[in-house]
Amino acid sequence: MGFKKIPSRYVIVILTFLCTCVCYIERVGFSIAYTIAADAAGVNQSSKGTILSTFYYGYACSQVPGGWAAQKIGGRRVLLLSFVLWSMTCALVPLDPNRVALLVLARLLVGVAQGFIFPSIHTVLAQWVPPHERSRSVSLTTSGMYLGAAMGMLFLPSLVKFRGPQSVFLAEAGLGAMWSLLWFRYASDPPRSEHPKASAAGFGESLLPVKGSQRIKVENGGHSSKTSKIPWKKIVLSLPVWAIVVNNFTFHYALYVLMNWLPTYFELGLQLSLQEMGSSKMMPYLNMFIFSNIGGVVADHLVTRRILSVTATRKVLNTIGFVVASFALMAIPLFRSSSGVVFCSSVALGFLALGRAGFAVNHMDIAPRYAGIVMGVSNTAGTLAGIIGVDLTGKLLEAAKTANSDLSDAESWRLVFLIPGLLCIFSSVIFLLFSTGERIFD
Repeated sequence: MGFKKIPSRYVIVILTFLCTCVCYIERVGFSIAYTIAADAAGVNQSSKGTILSTFYYGYACSQVPGGWAAQKIGGRRVLLLSFVLWSMTCALVPLDPNRVALLVLARLLVGVAQGFIFPSIHTVLAQWVPPHERSRSVSLTTSGMYLGAAMGMLFLPSLVKFRGPQSVFLAEAGLGAMWSLLWFRYASDPPRSEHPKASAAGFGESLLPVKGSQRIKVENGGHSSKTSKIPWKKIVLSLPVWAIVVNNFTFHYALYVLMNWLPTYFELGLQLSLQEMGSSKMMPYLNMFIFSNIGGVVADHLVTRRILSVTATRKVLNTIGFVVASFALMAIPLFRSSSGVVFCSSVALGFLALGRAGFAVNHMDIAPRYAGIVMGVSNTAGTLAGIIGVDLTGKLLEAAKTANSDLSDAESWRLVFLIPGLLCIFSSVIFLLFSTGERIFD
């Protein structure tokens, strides 16, 4: 693989990028395979929404425990265990829309397993990546989600067509096993940094709690104490943390609604077959991949060149991303062609990804030593957005179908896209008012 010739922190970033890529291939793959299987079995939209949202119940339950576990036993180990668990579940569970109880249990298990992944990733990156590289490193890692979603949208409909829905589960399990082997072989714990500035930023430390008043000597002869007590009260009452939480909720509400219901919008709203749309259906997620990395590079440039402060950088990118995305989301039902919908959804998701260079990296700015914990808290809100948004969308569509008799009418979809559009405006205001780029947790 040639990994030994690459600096260790870059290997970690590459592997975490591949990690998020595979995770989102799995998520998109399930929504595609289940949508096709459920439609063939005559499952109604409300029931589809319930099954599609089940994943997020398990995902929500394991976010904060995931941050705690990564803090206690190390993100490297937790990541590996999580991948092995969800890969085995995909390999062993049949995709049968009529076996509802089994599907619900399987999606809960996959959700719980994947819920440990992102808090663990933030713990690992906080250990390995120095402050001046954090924006682009986190952006590259999280952009794997979008590349994975794009690849899933491009290849998996054809796999379902030629090999059946179950083939998607087997392919995902295979990818999970391959990544697990790479992580087991090449990932390692970070070296401890003795440089005072690096230590102050949490870089190069194990971040695992130590007992009592154990102290760590630093290069200038001073001491930095590190206790095992996690400042839960300060985290819960912190307005900058809540600014991240609100934006994480909005980001994932929009993302999960589009990820889970865009295939249905193409199939029923526009009367188009995913298999016949070619590569255009992957463009929204490919745009996210591109804009996420642009946001990371721009943020690091603004900070390292001292063009803007860390706080101003986070606020500017977050605001631009969310405001532009809000208008693009609300415009989706105005277009009645695949090209118009692809364009609007691409703009919406692309600028939401740009906004991640604001709120998503902010975990490490304000709490590098507790990045996994804060990420677990905010990602719990993002997961609740999946539960609420995906399930609510199914109910909205079922109600619209009852009122209008079919879902090809644009009015049936107006509220589906208006809700995340308004949430984007609200959350951008909250981030402007309450966020900071300064470290607030020691």
